[in-house]
Amino acid sequence: MTGETKRARRSPGFSARAAMGLLALAIGAVGVSAPASAETIKVGTTKLSSTAPLYIAIDKGYFAAEGLDAQVVIFDAAQPINMGITSGALDFGVTAVNGAFYSLAAAGSQKIIAGTVRDAPGFQQYAFVVANKAYDSGLKSLKDLNGHSVAVVQVGGPIHYTLALLVEKYKLDAASIRPVPLQVVSNQVSAVTGGTTDAGIIPVTAVAGALARGDMKSLGTTGDEVQWQIGALFAATKTIAERSDLVDRFLRAYAKAVQDYHNAFIGPDEKRKNGPGAEETLAIIAKNLGQTTQQVEPALPYIDPQMRVDVKDIQHQLDWYLAQGMLKSPVKAADIIDPHFAKPLP
Repeated sequence: MTGETKRARRSPGFSARAAMGLLALAIGAVGVSAPASAETIKVGTTKLSSTAPLYIAIDKGYFAAEGLDAQVVIFDAAQPINMGITSGALDFGVTAVNGAFYSLAAAGSQKIIAGTVRDAPGFQQYAFVVANKAYDSGLKSLKDLNGHSVAVVQVGGPIHYTLALLVEKYKLDAASIRPVPLQVVSNQVSAVTGGTTDAGIIPVTAVAGALARGDMKSLGTTGDEVQWQIGALFAATKTIAERSDLVDRFLRAYAKAVQDYHNAFIGPDEKRKNGPGAEETLAIIAKNLGQTTQQVEPALPYIDPQMRVDVKDIQHQLDWYLAQGMLKSPVKAADIIDPHFAKPLP
């Protein structure tokens, strides 16, 4: 950003009462000061490296250039973000696709307007970690998972779906594997460290310290095992229909930041490689996550440079949620992805 970077301001957290009667409590909001005439928008997200372009767009003034004052509202999980969009407490969501979104989208309240993170080989988004006791007892590979418990954030969340993909890939006995919902990532780490669950699928940034201390073992990262559409940008159907100019401006700013991220961390072959601007961009991400650059760099995820959506995987997710009884009836991916804004992955 040219000139002096303006000091970030922090506004009080707020709670969003969703249409389904659930209360989503935001734990903070952060934005870069914008001109008084700028339109304030609330963007719900989680504090993970997967939302790096959001912070880049704020820090480099891309939102401000579109006349937007983007206020970031941090949540501990993905599902409350989609509920906040439905209730009107949030204008946009930048988070993982999840069961709450699919239920709300099936009812017509919101849609995907762009894709963000995909699990891909060579990128360390989620680690599959094992409690030391379970490892010593024989849980030394994913093929040994039958009969064990796995810490997830929420039933029907992205980590639960990742577990389902691993079960599908290795033809494991799903009935014998117990997902344990612990609501927040910090509880997952504590459960695996303390051995109250045998294993967990946890963001790499959250387990780096525990792994370094030897408090748990890693069996690798999920992107090397399964590839799927993890994250997306969301907006209310009403916003898309009535305020398409706002959506356009939001996506233009976000797309510039995605290109910066891609140039900094992903090579022409779509493999992990530092490029021009890597040091500067890494510093922006680390500052906003409250971590060191050394903690952030190993866990940078893959983000599609064109923000395309893996429609085939979205349909696979919908079919899985239906089979799990989390959707009342079949849903087509085309019905929950906005065709005007979202680009499909070929």
